[in-house]
Amino acid sequence: MKIKSLLLTAMAALFSPFIFAENAKPNVILIMADDMGYSDLGCYGGEINTPNLDALAAGGVRFSQFYNGARCCPTRASLMTGLYPHEAGMGAMTPSKFFDRGPSYQGFISSNAVTIAEVLKKAGYITAMTGKWHAGNYQPDQWPESRGFEKFYGIHHWVDSYWKVLKECDVYHDGRLVIQPTDTPVNQLHPDQEFYTTDVFTDWALTYIDEAGAAKKPLFMYVAYNAPHWPLEAPDEDIAHYKGMYDEGWEGLREKRLEHLIEMGLLPKHTTLSKAENRPDWNSLSEDDRKNSAFRREIYAAQIDRMDQNVGRIVKKLKEREMYKNTLILFLSDNGCSAEDGMLGYKFKENRIQNFPRWRKASGRSSSQGKTWSNVSNAPFKKHKKVAFEGGSRTPLIAHWPEGIKNPGRISHEPGHITDIMSTCIDLAGTVYPKEYNGNQIKPASGLSLLPLLQAKQRDSHKAIFCEHWNSAFVRSKNWKLVTLNYQDPRRWELYNLNDDPCETQNLRSEFTEKTAELYDLFINWSSDVRVLPKPASMLEKSREELHIQNN
Repeated sequence: MKIKSLLLTAMAALFSPFIFAENAKPNVILIMADDMGYSDLGCYGGEINTPNLDALAAGGVRFSQFYNGARCCPTRASLMTGLYPHEAGMGAMTPSKFFDRGPSYQGFISSNAVTIAEVLKKAGYITAMTGKWHAGNYQPDQWPESRGFEKFYGIHHWVDSYWKVLKECDVYHDGRLVIQPTDTPVNQLHPDQEFYTTDVFTDWALTYIDEAGAAKKPLFMYVAYNAPHWPLEAPDEDIAHYKGMYDEGWEGLREKRLEHLIEMGLLPKHTTLSKAENRPDWNSLSEDDRKNSAFRREIYAAQIDRMDQNVGRIVKKLKEREMYKNTLILFLSDNGCSAEDGMLGYKFKENRIQNFPRWRKASGRSSSQGKTWSNVSNAPFKKHKKVAFEGGSRTPLIAHWPEGIKNPGRISHEPGHITDIMSTCIDLAGTVYPKEYNGNQIKPASGLSLLPLLQAKQRDSHKAIFCEHWNSAFVRSKNWKLVTLNYQDPRRWELYNLNDDPCETQNLRSEFTEKTAELYDLFINWSSDVRVLPKPASMLEKSREELHIQNN
């Protein structure tokens, strides 16, 4: 038996180069922000105070060209499964009744997909989640508690509040309803403290770290904050830190952020800033409107600041438990910053500084910062959340792992995608991606492990990376990107060389017609494979023919 065991171990080591001993498997903590722009963090060129995330970046690896799904639900389903959103059943959003266009749009994770939690649980990990799920919420079999997470504290649905629990956003703990909709939820772990989602989600994350430490088992934990998604709600003391910071408005901030990104090495020196979207000149606003717009931005900054403080609490707990050195922390955003609602945000004329006490905890669509400030958050790129241009789909990604990352402080310019997270976790756990789970055939994962990049090695590059959400789409192959606001109209596609032009300022479609056709064919073939398009195949071929005719 002993000889047989040794042979099996040797074979496993031969076929899995990243195998770990049971007690040495690294913990994985995956932290996701909600609606945060590419350059909002200090370590990505921003002016917001984020010392804890900056420290993780300084001791880890920053990725300069990493992509999400451009919207909340598609990103979350893709992140959890290693599949493109449509393959995972989340081509659009939840609830499914609004977007029912077949299995690619069912509004919850498919039974033909497996989650990171399901795979790592079988590999001996404690699996825990806290925060916003939003990847299936109507039936218990769609919840994280049924998709591999042994421990869960949070909300199955959207959140849209920091101080309250809104209708349809009940709070659950391990499958049990614990807080129904209310304006005055109780902070269950700390009843003497105010309920504020960013803090409360972290409180439970710390509990799960303690439990894993006591059990001496590896931990996979997913912390899904709702910060800095609207509404604009932050503790007064955090808002006060930013008083006056934005009084000069948005003019010049995009330029400053690009300068910082170039200085840091995240973008090449030749990068040309994308043109600011149609917006009023700061000085064309009335003095009162300038004060109110700046105030909204102060609250937004405070939300990110508070999230960073809570990341610091997680790091501190890991150190206390002596788990810090062998924990891979990954931090990213689900999409670019949101431009909702309009130029200056929700209820800009109704909710002002003068009546702030009235709407401070109003929640829902009570406030947002609007397109003007979103354009700053997504700088130097163009467009916003929901859109496949870089401003909507490129995310910061910080990876930190003291025992596993070689040459910390590096920047990786290798293009990556959220589907890579599943493949990375498979490598770290020394396990395999299943072909079958719970009697269902599992679709092959689309990602590539990030582990070689963490270890300062080369890896195979993605042959192509894709995105589609509500008609906006892109296909990226090497440095070339074909992107559109409406994939159903062949005239709307634009072609960019991201090596020369990271901010998509020079459309090269008319100059490189063969490259355009090549990438378009890649997109059509991919979209057919994952069932993106609701059109019949004959219409797809007609669209393909139209594009080729236009190019010639």
